[in-house]
Amino acid sequence: MSGFVDAAQLHAKAGNGGAGCISFRREAHVSKGGPDGGDGGRGGDIWLVADHNMASLLGFVEHPFRRATDGQNGTSKRQHGSRGRDLLVSVPVGTTVHTLDGEMLVDLAEPGDRWRAAEGGEGGMGNARFLSNKRRAPAFAEQGEFGEERWFNLELKLRADVALIGFPNVGKSTLISTVSAAKPKIADYPFTTLVPNLGVVRVGQRAGKPGEATEYVMADIPGLIEGAAEGRGLGHSFLRHVEHARVLCVLLDLSPTRPSDPDVQLSTLLDELGRYQPDLLERPRVVVGSKGDVSDAPYDGLVISAVTGEGVELLAAQLAERVAEARAAQSLEGLGRVVVHRPVSEEISAERTGEGWWRIHGRRAERAVRFQDLTDDGALAEAVARLRELGIDRLLQRAGARDGDVVEIGPVSFEWWRDEVGAGLDRGDHHRTTRRERRARRARDGAWPEDEPVVEDES
Repeated sequence: MSGFVDAAQLHAKAGNGGAGCISFRREAHVSKGGPDGGDGGRGGDIWLVADHNMASLLGFVEHPFRRATDGQNGTSKRQHGSRGRDLLVSVPVGTTVHTLDGEMLVDLAEPGDRWRAAEGGEGGMGNARFLSNKRRAPAFAEQGEFGEERWFNLELKLRADVALIGFPNVGKSTLISTVSAAKPKIADYPFTTLVPNLGVVRVGQRAGKPGEATEYVMADIPGLIEGAAEGRGLGHSFLRHVEHARVLCVLLDLSPTRPSDPDVQLSTLLDELGRYQPDLLERPRVVVGSKGDVSDAPYDGLVISAVTGEGVELLAAQLAERVAEARAAQSLEGLGRVVVHRPVSEEISAERTGEGWWRIHGRRAERAVRFQDLTDDGALAEAVARLRELGIDRLLQRAGARDGDVVEIGPVSFEWWRDEVGAGLDRGDHHRTTRRERRARRARDGAWPEDEPVVEDES
């Protein structure tokens, strides 16, 4: 397998929160002490960190799974569970994160940029948290929240100062091996280079005065062909590595075996760049003729030969000047700041899933009902108060819910009523319907096939 991988997948599973403890103080001479159950610890988060020591996404090919540790459960004597450790996942600088549908979420463009890929679940509160003047002995606690679990597509866009652009076998690999310590594969047939190569070029360094040298990173981008902007060949895989380059160095083949005249080559290459990303045509660029030692084509610009060294130092110096100008012109505003392309939504919404059936979406709503035992009257009253405070009743009314409709929030379901006494609850004995009973009701109403397999309620 190649040592360079620029596309991979990541499965991020944050840690689950620990459960709150139900406990009462029991000591000598204190037969009926108050509640003293501790809170559960929060689950660990998963963070992606842009690391300049990472060169590719190879580590995610065979091992895409990353998981943070869970929070510990609370215990008696108000002892809270320990928090799960966050997991820092290093990715190369220039990594972009996408959903499986292709939507970009974040671009980790600078060293040290961090982005939370999965948030750990909150720990549940112990029964000591629910002590009040009206509730002197709460016998319920919260369950820990599940951590987020998500799949992502990762793509790497190399961050080089200079990108070498040209048709296959134009001499890009030979050039980068001449001006830097890079050792790419070189042969006399097209598409020798299948993955980008990076090299560090030092210009102007004098003995005893290394501080006067100018350094820049050069990327040998695999050869482009006509139609690359539409994905022909490996066009998109190659072109994305040009996006972050400060300066473009366009090499034109002057040898007898050239694919076309130099002006036609330049026009074709610029056309492909413009169709892929129009602002690439506005980047500073240096156009140079390659293979000058065997040239037989008329060309008025700079001519080099990476084999004999003709014009190579002059080209390296010109590129250094362009890179210095581009660096000076680059605004410092926003450097080191992660740009999130799609913020996480905190809205609560109601979705009609069937006749008389509703599902509430939203993390805050799901957190409101995460009690260990909702058959406890105190826990049920607390959950109803939380839902009412979040405006779930008003949300369902505006959505068109009717009395007796079944509402599902996470693993919990209940019958909803609009009256003040039992809003959000079964009007009768506050009985939670099981999944078997709900499916039977659907079958009676003609909204569910009777032969549908029935799964027992998870509670």
